Amino acid sequence: MAVSIDDRAVIKHLVSAGNDEFWFEDIDVAAGTQIELATATGDIDTSDQLTIASTFQKVFVANGANLKVADFINTRLTHSALTTAHARGDIVTQATSAASMIVDHTNTAKTLTYGYTTTGTWDFTNSVTGSGSGTAFTPTGQAGMLTHAALATAHAADDVLTQATSSATMTVTATDATKTHTYGTITAGTWDTTNSVTGSGSGTAFTPTAVSTRPPVWYDWTVEPGGASGAMPAKAYLICVYRGRLVLSGNPRYPHQWFMSKLADPFDWLYGADDPMSAVAGNNADAGQCPDIVRSLISFHDDYLIFGCASTLWILRGDPVAGGSLDNLSDTTGMFGSDSWCFDDARNLYFWGSGGLYEIKSDFSGIRNLTEMVLPDIINDEAADPTTHRITMGYDKKRHGIVVAITVLATGANSNYFYSFKTKGFYPESYPNECGPYSLFYYDANDTTYSDLLVGCKDGYIRKFVTSAKDDDVGGSDDAISSYVTYPITSLSGVDQNGKLSELVFDLAGGASGGDAGDTDGVTYELHKGNDAETVLEAIIDGDTAFTSGTLSGTGRQNKIRPRMRGAYMGLKLYNSTASETWAVNRVLYGTQKAGKVR
Repeated sequence: MAVSIDDRAVIKHLVSAGNDEFWFEDIDVAAGTQIELATATGDIDTSDQLTIASTFQKVFVANGANLKVADFINTRLTHSALTTAHARGDIVTQATSAASMIVDHTNTAKTLTYGYTTTGTWDFTNSVTGSGSGTAFTPTGQAGMLTHAALATAHAADDVLTQATSSATMTVTATDATKTHTYGTITAGTWDTTNSVTGSGSGTAFTPTAVSTRPPVWYDWTVEPGGASGAMPAKAYLICVYRGRLVLSGNPRYPHQWFMSKLADPFDWLYGADDPMSAVAGNNADAGQCPDIVRSLISFHDDYLIFGCASTLWILRGDPVAGGSLDNLSDTTGMFGSDSWCFDDARNLYFWGSGGLYEIKSDFSGIRNLTEMVLPDIINDEAADPTTHRITMGYDKKRHGIVVAITVLATGANSNYFYSFKTKGFYPESYPNECGPYSLFYYDANDTTYSDLLVGCKDGYIRKFVTSAKDDDVGGSDDAISSYVTYPITSLSGVDQNGKLSELVFDLAGGASGGDAGDTDGVTYELHKGNDAETVLEAIIDGDTAFTSGTLSGTGRQNKIRPRMRGAYMGLKLYNSTASETWAVNRVLYGTQKAGKVR
């Protein structure tokens, strides 16, 4: 017997939240394109802090009092209120249709059952029974999504759609912004993709192009009904997954506290049960709650969980119900915010803390400040405030470095740094306000064409860095990229000696036949001089008039320039601010002569 094995072990969907909306990548339809989960629209507040975590084929959202789930695996059956809800793990079956489901969750009202359908197609006229003590029920509907061409007029919530040929009906819940996806509850029949659908209300008739009875379903994140599953925090702004548990923190009323769900059960929050897998909170665990305000949760698989606090760092090793310990990493270094950190591919952790950018090696051999020597006043220079700024970080696998983005939330104005692992240097960057980064995430897509560091921007777009692009995309138009480099300030002669710069030769990139590298566009140079290095650098920074300047064009070696500039030190700045141009220099050659003592 031949066996077919799918070599794609993990199927990934990119999800994003913005403008009070939730979007997901439907890779079965079009990889790299997101569609709106319309049932979530307005159910979150993205003007407030929002963090998400993915596990159990679901996305869990922590947005203050908005604790939500986007479920990508389960079917949702609607029914009248049950006397007793089916327990998690119960198997419910509908004998007439051969449909079967493993129950995952029941809502508080006991009118919605979520579970993984393993066989069959549910109907809405026959009884469903199951293992355990849950009440038998007859489904009155099943969650569904109809895909179609863009409608002139969308169907409104509670409109009833019918497809006469198939006797299928659906009660509409929501339509997405593009009017190409209608979500609702299928209440009868089986939809086809060849016949027209009409409905009550003013919505346009359409013929479905695709029918899903297992779309992502959106619902409130609550405990199981019945009173045996405890209670979740009323509010949480921080979330992560650690050792098979959902971890919440950031409740404004209990800023030092953390909470963990039962192992492998995000709907059980009964603390203190006599069970090593039970839910646990900081105040009833040997590890204890944090002695500082928690600002971020950083989990690395099952190895450890770091609590980034306002002025300290703490690490939880092991499981807090089974001998785990909460230990201090730093008494003097805090973390800026929930997204002010990232890992590289060697498991080293980088974060923005009290004194700039820090690195914690994977073996926890120490905390190193990377900006202490090269950018000693970076904290005062940036003047970032957690109440007005967001600092987010992302590891760029393609370009081998880290992006640190510092953005004013209200305007999108930003001041950013790229830390290169190749040169161990920092490169300041700023983007148009529309592109101000609110989030950074490296997406390892199933289709590697779409794998890249993604930037969630102030204007709601998701962007990425494109090496070949010569302008910044700001939505309706492009902005010219302004870039420059200042060469190290150079002595023109010996100690306390003047020198004369007699010749200068630029070798611009490109010009060779063939190859993948593009030819450079034009580049402008400025030459500055002074009696000491600091004066020269200040002149460049302040934009003082250069001793001489010019613009170079073409590729390869340029004509020799004879500046005849006399001084102790020289500074060279190269730049280009022209739209649709980029530039590169291979090397700069120069010749000097002694010109007497500095006076």
